[in-house]
Amino acid sequence: MPTKISIRDLIPSAFRELVESKGANFIRQVGEDTVRKIVVDILCGVNLRASTESLTRQRIGKVNAVTLLMYLRGLQIASDFSRQIPQLAADGLSQRAPKHEKSCCQWMLGLTYKSFQNVLRDDTSAIGQYAKMFADSLEALAEQTRQDHGDLACRIKLGGEQEVTFDWYDILSLFCTIGSQTLAIRGSEKSTYGKLFERLVLGSVLTLLDFEHTALPPSKLSGVFWLSSRIGEREADATLLIKPGQAIRFDLGFIGRGNPEITKDKVSRFERDLEVNQKRYHSATIIIVDRVGPSSVLEEQARRAGAHVIQMSMSHWPKQLAHLLCEKFGYQHELIDIRPQHIANYFHRKLEQVHFEDFVRGLRAEAGEE
Repeated sequence: MPTKISIRDLIPSAFRELVESKGANFIRQVGEDTVRKIVVDILCGVNLRASTESLTRQRIGKVNAVTLLMYLRGLQIASDFSRQIPQLAADGLSQRAPKHEKSCCQWMLGLTYKSFQNVLRDDTSAIGQYAKMFADSLEALAEQTRQDHGDLACRIKLGGEQEVTFDWYDILSLFCTIGSQTLAIRGSEKSTYGKLFERLVLGSVLTLLDFEHTALPPSKLSGVFWLSSRIGEREADATLLIKPGQAIRFDLGFIGRGNPEITKDKVSRFERDLEVNQKRYHSATIIIVDRVGPSSVLEEQARRAGAHVIQMSMSHWPKQLAHLLCEKFGYQHELIDIRPQHIANYFHRKLEQVHFEDFVRGLRAEAGEE
């Protein structure tokens, strides 16, 4: 009689933290110094994806390693563990379970969150049939691979634990799971890092310009900002009260020139006036994007709408923001006079005492979803 195995029992405790990434937890995992370095890189014109690629690779590698441990433990319990996986995963997806367990079951069936929606149309009654098809296909692939390349007996031993042997079915099942989770994590990181660093970058740049981060509604009506709020028809990524009667609403997106239709929508995003604590403010709009293509008319459209565009691909773009605040609102700041070769060190020094978790509290960024 086959040994009954539970995927839930095989999942290591570290798996959940690696799979589910939330704002404050992410900062605690990678450390304030790492977050500070990435933020300063972005303030100096480095692309977000380039700055976070090493974090993405590190996270994928850790999840891959934990997945291998799951297979090793499963095969120690039952030599046919890999062949039980399709049914075990189908059972897991048909029942109530934490999100990280659901993700694991999807990956073991060669699915991601999006492909689960698209292939199965979110129909849990179709999981059993799909799992059988998946198992039959994998069995046929393993047999064809054996005929093409010969028998496989890959022996793996972890520390002092029992040695296990992977045949072609086992190894192809493992590769399929790892491939699906890698695709899912890479897809989710775009959204995760985008939401997270929108707040971190805006909170940091306004803090180093000596504005005070506050909750909404604010107790002061000048020199303060808050993040992600809805006043009027649309939500702003940040709102800054410069002085009584004058405010700026910020919209930031790590959007390249390949997404002009998204960027153009930001031009007319906010109303010209807003009310805070029963006080009226004339509101300007500043749109911060990764870069604008050479043939784009975005900046001209923004000018006509009374908005301003700042490109993060420009070196030391916060200095451009400081100049803009000076020209339009008479706000004076020492950053304007800092020489380019000293700006990176200036950013590091100004952000040394910043608690980045304050900028992302309450932010939920789910991983495992493209």
